[in-house]
Amino acid sequence: MPQPIRSLQTRCCIVGGGPAGLMLALLLVRAGVDVTVLEKHADFLRDFRGDTVHPSTLQVMADLGLLDAFLARPHDEVRRLHATVSGQRVRLADFDRLRSMPCRFIALMPQWEFLDFLRDEAERSPRFRLLLRTEGTDVIEEEGRVVGVQARDAEGDLSIRADLVVACDGRRSVLRGAARLQVRDIGAPIDVLWMRLSKAPTDDNESGGFVDAGHFLAMIDRHDYWQCAYVIAKGGIDALRARGLDAFREAVARAAPPLAGRMHEIASWDDVKLLSVTVDRLETWCKPGLLCIGDAAHAMSPIGGVGINLAVQDAVATANLLRRALAAPTVSQAELTPLLAKVQARRMLPARLTQSVQVAIQNRLLAPVLRSTGQDTPLRLPWPVKLLQRMPALQGLPAYAVGVGVRPERARGY
Repeated sequence: MPQPIRSLQTRCCIVGGGPAGLMLALLLVRAGVDVTVLEKHADFLRDFRGDTVHPSTLQVMADLGLLDAFLARPHDEVRRLHATVSGQRVRLADFDRLRSMPCRFIALMPQWEFLDFLRDEAERSPRFRLLLRTEGTDVIEEEGRVVGVQARDAEGDLSIRADLVVACDGRRSVLRGAARLQVRDIGAPIDVLWMRLSKAPTDDNESGGFVDAGHFLAMIDRHDYWQCAYVIAKGGIDALRARGLDAFREAVARAAPPLAGRMHEIASWDDVKLLSVTVDRLETWCKPGLLCIGDAAHAMSPIGGVGINLAVQDAVATANLLRRALAAPTVSQAELTPLLAKVQARRMLPARLTQSVQVAIQNRLLAPVLRSTGQDTPLRLPWPVKLLQRMPALQGLPAYAVGVGVRPERARGY
């Protein structure tokens, strides 16, 4: 005989325990809202996830009185960004010039540390409930409004009724598909291969990258190793594997000559993780009872490492706009529904502008670099990069664009 479907009731159900979901949960429980978060994995321990915590996110931590505790977690600090273009080392951004920010650096923190911190802080409130190994599979709709989520855990199906459902389940969001929200695919001509390479005592202690004809490799300083991102043409992984692992090692060594002696550390294709780059966004982020934020609303390119920080900014804006309505003894859907549209109205501009810059970099810089060959003449420095070298004060502009961005949000009053 079929088992009855178990059910729960909550004020706000957040599907996805990533940066957007857990930051929103923390802010809402501090505002007096009952929140249930669904996370399909058993923990947050996954490598090669977004973990560049920018000054805008560190400002939010300061607003919440959590900055010192947050920075007590294991992390490294990036104060300047460099690149080596055809053998010429250049500086691209100087975060020390962000005088108005409490932290003038990017904190490189493993995402599981960041998420564990947000969870631990949220768990100080009895209003917070985290359901691990629980995946949102569908929305529950009644009379044109989303009233909950169908989920599945180790024990079977689960029905969660909520006054508001927030989809934070990433760039392949199940909920946005279930709600039939229209996605605009903006396109990306690149994919990224992630790998680890050891760090030698003589290496520079600065994140950066190597750019040359046919190659682009970014390096993130992980204190005792380099997290490397080798950029390839979209869909090029099969051809790369067909040429063999030795050929791939040679390509990486040509891209980053100082690392050439470490290619044996790429022992198999299991040491290389593919990120299929997607850039898209929803035309409409919400419908009555449902809101999408973070990657569920706008998938970002890894360029600039801004995805996690835009997700956090979405969460702060959402909490700022919705907390009073959700914390009321009863929720008025007539009041709540227009507030969901206000979240989109506030956060669409940062998403669109950031994606526009990323697409321009992909199409005008990365794609031509990858199409060029080793027989080409050395790459010339673009004139904006030359200008940054001649006038170092201007290096604060890309630092602001990357580290703070468009319309940063503040988390006051929590």
